[in-house]
Amino acid sequence: MADRRLWPVATVVAAMAVAGATAVGVMATRADPSGSVPQETLVFADEFEHDALDPGRWTTCYWWEDRGCTNSGNDELEWYLPDNVGVEDGVLRLEARRERVRGSDGETYPYTSGMVTTGRSRDDQSQRPRFGFRYGRVEARMRMPEGKGLWPALWLLPLTHESRPEIDVMEVLGDTPATLRAHFRYVDDDGERVTVGHTWRGADSSARWHRYGLRWTPEELVWLVDGEEQWRFSEEEHVPDEPMYLLINLAVGGEWPGDPAPSTDFPAALEVDYVRIWQRGG
Repeated sequence: MADRRLWPVATVVAAMAVAGATAVGVMATRADPSGSVPQETLVFADEFEHDALDPGRWTTCYWWEDRGCTNSGNDELEWYLPDNVGVEDGVLRLEARRERVRGSDGETYPYTSGMVTTGRSRDDQSQRPRFGFRYGRVEARMRMPEGKGLWPALWLLPLTHESRPEIDVMEVLGDTPATLRAHFRYVDDDGERVTVGHTWRGADSSARWHRYGLRWTPEELVWLVDGEEQWRFSEEEHVPDEPMYLLINLAVGGEWPGDPAPSTDFPAALEVDYVRIWQRGG
C-alpha cells in the first residue's frame, strides 16, 4: 500500500519529554475490559458536548497548514478545511463535499473534507501540541461513511513530525465498510521502512456505531474493536517508545481507495461520538 503522506523533511529540534501525558482536567480511573491492565487513568477525553470544536484539544489540519492542507503522498483528492469540521448533538462530523477549491499550493482539488489532530498547528516544535502521550489505551466511538473513494482513518504519529513510526488504529475503504484494516509502519534496524498490517471482516462500519481502540504498552500494540482483540504486534524492539499524537480524518480518493464513483453520495461524513485516552496509574 502507498504511504498516506508526502512528508516535508523536518529537523528534530528536541525530543519532547512527555513521559506521561498532557492532562485536560478530566481524571478518572477504570479497569481495562481486557483484564491485562489493572487500573488506568483517563488523561484525555472529548465527548463533543458543546456546539463547536474545542481548539484547546484539536487542530483542523496537519502541521504544514496553510489556509487548509492536504496529504499529497498518494494523490488524494481532498483539500482539508476547518469549515468541514463541525459538532452537533454531541457528535463530531468530518464532512467530505464534492466542491472545487484552489489550495494554497496552487493546485485545484475537486473535493473538500475535514480532519482533526491533537498535534501542532505549525512546523514549530517549540509550540506545545494540543495533546501528546507515550503508552496508554485509545478508544474512539465512530460511524464510518459508505461509498467508493472515501477513506476514513484513526491513527497516531510522532511529535517529532517524522513519518515513522505510524500506528493506524483503524482504516476503512468506503466501498467495503465491513472490511477493517490496521497497520503499523516503522523503520527497522537497517533503516528500511517496514509496513505490517492485518485485515479482517466484521460488522458494517457504516451501519452502526463501533468502538475502535488501541492498547499501547512498552511490549506490544493491541488493536481492539468493540472491546475485542483483533490483532497484536509483539516485536518489543520495534514498539514505539516516544510521544505521539492522534489524528482522525476523512480522505477522498488516492492510489489506494481510487476515485469516488458516480454513486458515491456527497456530502459524506465520518462521525465521532467520543475520543478517550487512558494511561496506567494515577
